Parts: sequence; structure tokens; C-alpha cells
Amino acid sequence: MSLDTALLRTFLAIAETGSVTAGAVSINRSQSAASLQIKQLEQVLGHRVFERHGRGIQLTAAGERLLPIARETVRTLDTTLADFHDNQLLGKLRVGLPDDQSRVPLSNVVAVFARQHPRVELEIRCALSTEFQKALDAGRLDLAVHEVAELVPGMQLLQEEPLRWLASKAHRPQNRDPLPVALFDRACWWRDVAIESLEASQRRYRILFSSESANGVLAAVEAGIAVGMLGFSTHRFELTPVASLESNFDLPSSKLVLQVSKRADPRLANAMASAIRASYRASDAN
Repeated sequence: MSLDTALLRTFLAIAETGSVTAGAVSINRSQSAASLQIKQLEQVLGHRVFERHGRGIQLTAAGERLLPIARETVRTLDTTLADFHDNQLLGKLRVGLPDDQSRVPLSNVVAVFARQHPRVELEIRCALSTEFQKALDAGRLDLAVHEVAELVPGMQLLQEEPLRWLASKAHRPQNRDPLPVALFDRACWWRDVAIESLEASQRRYRILFSSESANGVLAAVEAGIAVGMLGFSTHRFELTPVASLESNFDLPSSKLVLQVSKRADPRLANAMASAIRASYRASDAN
């Protein structure tokens, strides 16, 4: 028996997405076909490479051992193939990724892209995404993933979720007067919407906590020191919506978009955009 590279590619896809379903979608295979290939791989190795963990999977000790070998093998083969083709991608691509966006492991997308296009120089900027629009317009970024309130031409919608005011069930800060609030500390549309909503509620409030990221606001809400406006995907068992802050104001949804600069090399930008879109399709299928 020998290791088939097709089995290694399926193994990598599942390992990097954390799900058989999502991994299968990312490489255009059915879930049953991907599962069969993993069984074949495990038969060849004589060891299990995955075990179920909650709703997803995680690597076994054998899987952890195989992972760097599989990555290097596939990278070497892809690089060799690229060397035999004249149409290989070549150049530099500057990409902006939000630092608090964890719904899809975008770092894995970048890793796969780098493996498939080894001659493309990647410059990744992982930061608060409020400045990405200006960077795209100025040509300082070629492509970015960021959140907006409204779509405009040129934006490709990746995900959408409602915004909600949330509070700790255990501490109930929404009962305090004035209302303690956690907000973003930079000028951004999330902060603007939050303040408009607070004014519409006619509640007395004070900004008790400020943060540059959604993770910081979430930490303050979970600690019970303030209420905060967050994406509803962060709604956990220990948190509860604060309906009184929403009764007089319709909170918009947050739209995660992919946007390409008009100054970007279209071949490079389109290749990365396709990889990112495929990752989000795989995530939705999970």
C-alpha cells in the first residue's frame, strides 16, 4: 500500500476546516466521498487520523504527526506543477483580514492559497477592519474582508447577521441607572448605530468600557459590567438580549463583505477571492 496524494489533499481540507462536511465542500467532493477517502487513508496508515469533537472533528496523535508531512508534500507537488506551466500566478497581493473575525479560519485560506500559488508574495494585514475601506480606495490594499452596514457596488456578501444588545444573565446591568455601556472606542458605524439606539431608547447611559475590537466588548458584557451591541452569533447561554434598547430603533444587520480594489492585479485578486468565497460556502455547509 502507498499514500495517494488525493487522500492527503482530502485529509488537509478536513483538518484545515475542522469538519468533514466543510472540507468536502472546499475540494468539491461529496461528504460520503471524503469520508471514504479518510477511511482509506486510515487503512493505509494503520491509525485513525481524526476523532469526533462536539460538532466537528479534531486530529488524533497520528493526525498531528501526518499534518506537516501532508502540507509539505502537497506544497512540493503544487510548486513542481506550477514550474511546468507558463500561466502560473506571479506578483504581490496585499490582503486585509479582520482580527476579530473567527467564524471562518481565514488564516487557513491564506495558507492554502500560499501553497497553491507559491510564486505570489502575500502581505497580510490583520487589524480592526474600520480602516480597510480607505486603504482599498487608496490602493494600499488589493483585497479586504470587512463588515459594513450597507452594501455598495463592488462588495460581495459573505455572511450577514443581526445586531443585538446583549447583557449578562447573572449580573443584569440593564437594570442599573444610568445604564453602563461597552462600545468600540474608534469612529466606526457600529459605534454610531449603538449611540443612535441608546438615544432612541431615552435611557440615561454612560460609556463605562471602550475597546478597539468586538472581543473586548464581548468580554465586558460577559463580565457583567456593561451591556454591549454585538453580532447575534455571540449570543451565548449566559447572555440575554436587552429588548428595551431595541423597541424604538431598528438595528441593522452586520454584513461581512469581500471587496477588491480597482487597482489590484485582477488575476491575483480573483484567485484569492475565489478561495475566500469557497471557504465561506464550506462554513455555511457545516
